[in-house]
Amino acid sequence: MPAFGNPAARLLIVGLAPAAHGGNRTGRIFTGDESGNFLFRALHSVGLSNQAESARPGDGLDLFGALLTAAVKCAPPDNRPLPAEFANCREYLSREIGLLPASRTLVALGGLAFESCLAALAAAGAAVPRPRPRFVHGARYAIGGDVLYASYHPSQQNTFTGRLTQRMLRSVLRRAAREGSGIH
Repeated sequence: MPAFGNPAARLLIVGLAPAAHGGNRTGRIFTGDESGNFLFRALHSVGLSNQAESARPGDGLDLFGALLTAAVKCAPPDNRPLPAEFANCREYLSREIGLLPASRTLVALGGLAFESCLAALAAAGAAVPRPRPRFVHGARYAIGGDVLYASYHPSQQNTFTGRLTQRMLRSVLRRAAREGSGIH
């Protein structure tokens, strides 16, 4: 599944993997499922997209100053990527990060995407701080010249239970967008 959005962005939003009934079905990441609906409402609310929903490619959706990708590029069996799938796809994430302008801001959607971002940044030569950053919703870490934010993933398991609310996701995205645009 290719990345979607502005390839010259300084803000990279990293999900877990294409959903079987979302991105895998539609051909665009986070498109056509409830996780995507939740994410795009938040992106629209903070000014990172031109519309609050995405049903299919060609529906007019555009991202402003952001690129959306996934740690694993194909839909995993049972929606649970194996360690080998993360390892096999890490090079793609590393390349996507490397193509963005320097001083990037990353938002990892979920703990597994967070670990993938840390691994990709380390593979690119960034010194990962010690003690190693821990996934905590809303946390911000400086990794070399980049910044990594952590957010719960907008899965139905998290959004339907209230573990992740629109307010929580918008807060992380707003902070990351300000930092990613250079506006503090």
